[in-house]
Amino acid sequence: MIPHPNEVFLCSSSWDREFANKIAELLRRHGVSVWHGPSSIKGGQYWHDEIGDALERCDWFVILLSPHSIRSVWVKRELMFALEEDRYNKTIVPVVIHACNHRRLSWNLSSRQLVDFTKDFEAGCRALLRIWGIDYKSLDSDA
Repeated sequence: MIPHPNEVFLCSSSWDREFANKIAELLRRHGVSVWHGPSSIKGGQYWHDEIGDALERCDWFVILLSPHSIRSVWVKRELMFALEEDRYNKTIVPVVIHACNHRRLSWNLSSRQLVDFTKDFEAGCRALLRIWGIDYKSLDSDA
């Protein structure tokens, strides 16, 4: 049984902020605590320190893959940290949001099951939440 995350680190390019905000909201709406820089760092805080603290604290690492993210130095740094940490060994989740050659970011991602959001957003939501045994509730549902 895969444990429910205490907190997910959501890694993404700033160019993919709108999509990342949707994923952060999806996770929060389904009871998953998520750290996402733009919505977690407050004015006046040192973003570099906040990212480092979150990487040390979070127990899951979700990375949004797109042409922007594979070119981002910060996405690569965050991913390399997660790949080097034993505690993230089975808790890195690559999420494809736009077709890209994710091997350019790290050859290691190919050994992990990808969650695909490129064809159908709700199918991607279901697949992502299924990792933790969470049933997807759309915004349109009454629950």
